[in-house]
Amino acid sequence: MPTIKLDPIDRKILAELQNDGRMTNVELARRVGISAPPCLRRVRTLEENGFIKGYHAEVDERELGFEVKVFALVGLNSQNEVDLSAFEDLCRSWPLVRECHMLNGEIDFILKCISPDLTTFQTFLTRDLTAHVNVASVKTSLVIRGAKDLPGVPFSILEERSQEE
Repeated sequence: MPTIKLDPIDRKILAELQNDGRMTNVELARRVGISAPPCLRRVRTLEENGFIKGYHAEVDERELGFEVKVFALVGLNSQNEVDLSAFEDLCRSWPLVRECHMLNGEIDFILKCISPDLTTFQTFLTRDLTAHVNVASVKTSLVIRGAKDLPGVPFSILEERSQEE
């Protein structure tokens, strides 16, 4: 895939869609200062080139009955690439695991898990996660409350950098 360089309008489009993916193309075009047809072409190009991976509704976990959020720090017995990939595949198959990130350092993976209750999470923890043959250790932290949970990337940092140059 060729390397695509984003111009300021592309970055504005991405920033606006990141904040509100439901706005109309006409509104998006107005916000970024171009007409609707080229705006739509740019959005399609951004989608085709993988800059926009999808559109999602932000749901309220607690309103939907998912009261428990846990971060699990997982250490594996083996860090061979085959074993790391197998663990990632396994995480993709577990519905309670909403995010899985490989780390460097003492911990191999951090998992963000969402569960309706502690009993369901405990069952997952003992039946699935800690029972896996390659899992050496699991340390969990129950989230009491969240202070910040923003999707996407901080486009404002790029704007500040370009103004400094």
